[in-house]
Amino acid sequence: MTRIVSLTALVAALAAVATARPAPSTHSVHEKRGGLHHRWTNPLRIRSESDIHVRVGLKQNNLHRSHEYLMDVSHPDSKNYGKFWTEEEVTRIFAPSGESVNIVKDWLTDSGISDVRITHSDNKGWLAFIATGEELENLLHADFYQYEDSETGNTAVSTERYHVPKHVKEHIDYITPGIRFPFLQKRNALRDPLRIPTPPHIQAKLAISANDCADAITPDCIAQLYQIPPVTITPSSNNSLGIFERGDLYSQADLNSYWAAYPSYGIPNGTAPILEPIDGGTGSMVAGESNLDFSLALPIIYPQNITLFQTDDQYWAAFGHGMFNTFLDAIDGSYCTSCYAGECGNADIDPVYPDTHGGYQSQVMCGTYQPTNVISISYGAAEDYIPQSFMKLGLRGVSVLFASGDSGVASGSGCLGNSSTVFKPDWPASCPYVTAVGATKIPTGGSVSGGEVVANDPTGHPYFSAYASGGGFSNLFPIPDYQADAVASYLANYPPPYPSYNGSILGENGGLYNRSGRGYPDVSAVGDTIPIWINGDSVIEGGTSASAPIVASIINRIIDERIAAGKPGPVGFLNPVFYANPDAFNDITNGTNSGCKTDGFSAVPGWDPASGLGTPNYPKLRDAFMAL
Repeated sequence: MTRIVSLTALVAALAAVATARPAPSTHSVHEKRGGLHHRWTNPLRIRSESDIHVRVGLKQNNLHRSHEYLMDVSHPDSKNYGKFWTEEEVTRIFAPSGESVNIVKDWLTDSGISDVRITHSDNKGWLAFIATGEELENLLHADFYQYEDSETGNTAVSTERYHVPKHVKEHIDYITPGIRFPFLQKRNALRDPLRIPTPPHIQAKLAISANDCADAITPDCIAQLYQIPPVTITPSSNNSLGIFERGDLYSQADLNSYWAAYPSYGIPNGTAPILEPIDGGTGSMVAGESNLDFSLALPIIYPQNITLFQTDDQYWAAFGHGMFNTFLDAIDGSYCTSCYAGECGNADIDPVYPDTHGGYQSQVMCGTYQPTNVISISYGAAEDYIPQSFMKLGLRGVSVLFASGDSGVASGSGCLGNSSTVFKPDWPASCPYVTAVGATKIPTGGSVSGGEVVANDPTGHPYFSAYASGGGFSNLFPIPDYQADAVASYLANYPPPYPSYNGSILGENGGLYNRSGRGYPDVSAVGDTIPIWINGDSVIEGGTSASAPIVASIINRIIDERIAAGKPGPVGFLNPVFYANPDAFNDITNGTNSGCKTDGFSAVPGWDPASGLGTPNYPKLRDAFMAL
């Protein structure tokens, strides 16, 4: 039945392309969609009278220098290392020119979109308005369709291509709705937990320090693996560890059970993250799914705090798109898009507030919270979206770490190519301006001293679904200079046994990966056989969603040490320092990250797309940052 629906959708989509309206000679194609994911089905032409929220992204100034700017404050060899920018400086440097604003506005008003209908966003980067379906199609000389996600029922408006005047083209980045689709996701399953009940023979070991770490990774196991010493300084009040959550909630009762199981860390009953709710986000409930992040992070940083950025109300967390946009709005005032016609957001991409479904009834938050020095995010999606905000957060001194994904060389939505064998990068892990964290494990029968391997568990061993640490090469971003030598060494000395393409057409000549793309993960940490409590029961979980908060917590600890030593605290974008100090990591040389009907990439000496640079060595990593 699914194949019939997909075929119907394909025929309809092809028909739409075949009958696409012509554009005048004064216009040119601005964007064209390369393909359509099989989950987007049942295309229906939008009604001419429908109200459509439209945003025109203006070409920002100085984006061609953004990498240069970021390296200037992030590279350990730069004399300006650590001289981070303010939010106001970021907005001013990247704001589109007045000429661009005027040219695009003139085009809109000449096309019948009156000036009073147009709103200019706070960060100066967007022009926003509401148009009817007929106005939108006439403006962009395109046919727009509403598609349905066959798994969730969510809908999105999109077109195969759209046109803008030739004299306007250079002043526009992109337009929404356009060719892009929102992230594909399942309800409350952006990071499906890899979970099984704790076996009885492991249950009895949970409170035993670092013994039997191959069976159960306890806080003592993590401390011994990465040589993390006990906290001996008073943590800074301005260095709470930030953790992003959306849809997943935590249970205080379950966290209390975890604190009680490991009394040597001195975490009192009732200890909880500091909630900074974003657009109706709520923190705790009886049955918590986000317990993993807090259970792993707090024993590393305590008595430092955790700040929970719980994002979106229950309806939009379950059914909304956009994923990170409302979060970025709330912590970065320069990112905020626009509010118009009494609503904020874009119904086809972002949650719309006030929520007409009975949830959060206020306006979308804009610059409400200051970002923490370190933010850990255990969510991801397919690589098809390119924000600049992570680069801008790095300029402001914020370290952003992402889980690299749990599907090996695939993304959570599968692989690419007609035979589903072309590797599909996970995003935002593949973004060159975040730190991607993969997962390792202690092999069966192994020990802390015996070393780690890449996390790769087939179906049923032990989880109900297969799990492999995410890694590979971006199809969008070229190799950044900070990792160029590491990637070149890997490709020269340990070439993967698969054909590749070189930044050209996806899958060209049978290639399975882009050898000229940004490689990820950057680093790894243990992410398998981790006992936590859910609904009052001990369970075993795994995933790179466990690894990211471990590395984030280590960086947070190092920032506290810098502050205690009288240094500026934040360390910003981490990767340049990481790649300049490969000896600060425990090299992982065993294991693969299978996916897309292959064994994936292998861990080898040095950086590799299965384990990155390896796992942290706390004393060496601390020394590297304390020297800056």
